[in-house]
Amino acid sequence: MSCPVNLKQSNGDSLQKIELLSPAGSFDCIPAAINAGADAIYFGVEQLNMRTRSSNSFSISDIKEISTLCKLNDIRTYITLNTVMYEHDMHLLRTILQEVKKQNIDAVIASDFAVVEYCNQLNIPLHISTQANISNLEAVQFFSRFADVVVLARELTLKQVEYISKEIKRRKINGVSGELLKIEVFVHGALCMAVSGKCYLSLHTQNASANRGACVQNCRRPYIVKDAETNEVLQIDHEYIMSPKDLCTIGILDQVVNSGVNVLKIEGRSKGADYVYSVTQCYREALRAIENNSYTPDKIEEWLKRLSTVYNRGFWEGYYLGHKLGEWTPHPGSVATEKKIYVGKGSKYYPNIKVGEFIIESGCIKTGDSLMIIGPVIGMAKEKMETLIVNGVKGNIAVKGDKITFPFGTKVTASDKLYKIIESSHV
Repeated sequence: MSCPVNLKQSNGDSLQKIELLSPAGSFDCIPAAINAGADAIYFGVEQLNMRTRSSNSFSISDIKEISTLCKLNDIRTYITLNTVMYEHDMHLLRTILQEVKKQNIDAVIASDFAVVEYCNQLNIPLHISTQANISNLEAVQFFSRFADVVVLARELTLKQVEYISKEIKRRKINGVSGELLKIEVFVHGALCMAVSGKCYLSLHTQNASANRGACVQNCRRPYIVKDAETNEVLQIDHEYIMSPKDLCTIGILDQVVNSGVNVLKIEGRSKGADYVYSVTQCYREALRAIENNSYTPDKIEEWLKRLSTVYNRGFWEGYYLGHKLGEWTPHPGSVATEKKIYVGKGSKYYPNIKVGEFIIESGCIKTGDSLMIIGPVIGMAKEKMETLIVNGVKGNIAVKGDKITFPFGTKVTASDKLYKIIESSHV
């Protein structure tokens, strides 16, 4: 298990710990994040988080298991309660926070002042969410009275981030814990037309509030612009003009680190364990490379290639370098270079010889295929079928109903899903 990496800031400040924060939208994602080198994970429960519609949120009863698992692996846990809160949410909010307190979750991520107030009453550490749109030092100072970490607005440039970071140190702005207030920024993942602010498009068209986690993602769809007088239909570079490409800072991560931030956050609670593992691992490797002065263009190119294998809408560097918004995606969905196809599930494990058995439920597997296993214990693992053992004997193909076996270091259960990895048609 890795610890937060120590990195020298270019402005001459002393060594500073950088925390790598990964998303967890399911139990599969937690070991994936742990094994890839995350220092902390964030998750949501019930309907009071911004990924209620797009991910299978955990329940209140899951909080204890999440806390136990993460403490065993020495990583921190943050729970997102970052929706707009209505009066009828207060009972559920208090119930969740009582369990958060009981299970020693490390912090709550929120922007609604009802959550802020309850957290302070219960003495629960608080991180101010990006939904608060913190964009200046005065806002930072205001929220320092309630929190230990503030997530800055995604619209800021690195120069603006660096200024805020330097002024926190110069003015000795402490959070409620008495320690210097920490700055968190997003480094990778999906962006939407609202970026850090609140969006009402989904509410307007479908009565499904994005600010309460129910976004129907209208902005990701293709639209036709039509002149009302001439009926002329306009196409704008064949782009989805409300759907930006995904944020990716792997190529400028040294600049992000040198801006003085404390926490690097990966977006993706609606993504699978393969996404969480691959993205976390790449950014962990990049942080280590920055630390030991081996952060090179060749490594950046390799990380970009690996990041491209999992869900993405194309990449751009966001606003960090002062670029104007205009990096719209030309595709309706993911342009990942790899695609996983479900083929089966775990059926048995032979602990003495450390061999896993899987039953094929769909499609087929051939010698030489690359497989992916996703489950609540393993997280995510990949295997290359150089030798294919089918129903106990060597074979060239396995089809529906067959059982395949291969060496596997982790116990296999029926909860483990088997996928075949193929090249995407976008390539």
